[in-house]
Amino acid sequence: MRSNRSAAASTTSRTIGVVLAVCAVIATALIVTRGGDEEASASQAPAGTTAQNGYGQSGTEGYGHSSDAGHDTGAEGSDAEAEGSAAQGGKAERSGPQPVTEVDKTFLVAVRQAGLWEIPAGRLAQTNASSEAVKRAGLHLMDGHSKLDQLVREDAEILGVPIPDQATPEQQGWVEQMENARGAEFDRIFANLLRASHGKIFATIGEVRAASQNDLIRRHARQANQTVLDHLEVLEDTGLVDSATFAEVEEAVTAK
Repeated sequence: MRSNRSAAASTTSRTIGVVLAVCAVIATALIVTRGGDEEASASQAPAGTTAQNGYGQSGTEGYGHSSDAGHDTGAEGSDAEAEGSAAQGGKAERSGPQPVTEVDKTFLVAVRQAGLWEIPAGRLAQTNASSEAVKRAGLHLMDGHSKLDQLVREDAEILGVPIPDQATPEQQGWVEQMENARGAEFDRIFANLLRASHGKIFATIGEVRAASQNDLIRRHARQANQTVLDHLEVLEDTGLVDSATFAEVEEAVTAK
């Protein structure tokens, strides 16, 4: 009786062992199958799907793009290249030959002639003037017109515009008038002659800047505008400009 019980217990233990072994095999198979499915699913992920890499950073599959993404990028690149070509074409067209009108040429000549007499006038102010404000205005004239004169010579050469080497006879006469004056007389002549001249050219500069199609002329007009405005202010600061001078400028400007 006891031997039968031992045999039954042994049989039961063996059966349990077989069942456990079968369960272990099934569990292993399931784990392998699930892992394979996950790998297959990951390898078939749509282009652009982000996944965590080994460093916990998000990135696209394979560190690149799918064939569809590459196609889209290529299309965008083509569009960008087309736009760049169009922009370059537009720039090349704008940088082509630009017209130089008679007004542009007259403007360059006028700037050159202004420097030819106003620089000497500013120099005379340092020796013949009695007013510190007049001497200061003279320094502004020398500095501003020296820079403009260099610019006008450069632009005239680039644009092929001939410019004079001397001031007009009228301007030369103004310099001679100042050469023969001293003290308060010089101060008065200087302030009124230079204020009248700058007031008239100031209006012309605005017209040139507004109408010129040439980039160099527009740049030159902008620089001349700033320089002349500065000179107008320092000349007015002398307190010596007569009302008759303002009336003269007004008449000349409105007569155009």
